[in-house]
Amino acid sequence: MAFRLEPSSDCRRCPRLVSLRRECRAAEPDWHNAPVEGYGSLDAWLLVIGLAPGRRGANRTGRPFTGDAAGGYLFDMLGRFDLASGTYRDDGDDDIRLHGTRITNVVRCLPPENKPVAAEVNACRAFLKAEIKAMPKLDTILTLGRVAHDSTCRTLGLRPAEVPFGHGHCWHGEAGGRPMRIVSSYHCSRYNTQTGRLTDEMFAEAFRLATQG
Repeated sequence: MAFRLEPSSDCRRCPRLVSLRRECRAAEPDWHNAPVEGYGSLDAWLLVIGLAPGRRGANRTGRPFTGDAAGGYLFDMLGRFDLASGTYRDDGDDDIRLHGTRITNVVRCLPPENKPVAAEVNACRAFLKAEIKAMPKLDTILTLGRVAHDSTCRTLGLRPAEVPFGHGHCWHGEAGGRPMRIVSSYHCSRYNTQTGRLTDEMFAEAFRLATQG
């Protein structure tokens, strides 16, 4: 039997994440408060992979990178490169559509302080592997942050040392039984953008690398 693409709404693989989910459901019963599925067609050629849902972001809205500053910035950049159209709203009630692109996270559930531990990243890797396997046209992956990058490499059967993380790095090779290009970028978090670790030109350059022929 094929492994399911997404965890159940009450997935119990990670005790810390289950405990936090229960707290969020009690405090904010109208929020999503469940594992967050990838967004965009499985026929996409580009997969953007982040770390995990944010508390007031995807954990609230149920859509990756929706509801916080990082999400607004990511969708804006996708629009600049004609990978998305429509008007973004941080509650997810909008007409945003992705073109040739899918967005997901290496960890599907909200982690405490937005910091999943290694065991949680490992426990969720099977879902990312199933997602990638279900994307027949996928040939480019854009990873946002080192944890997402390293977990993506392991998902594809690559050693992170073979495909080192670095902003603007681009790797070409065979991965997961097919030709693949992996572009790495610093995460578009508010902290990274406000401190200048990730400038607008740097983020745009990562997208140029991901979309060039």
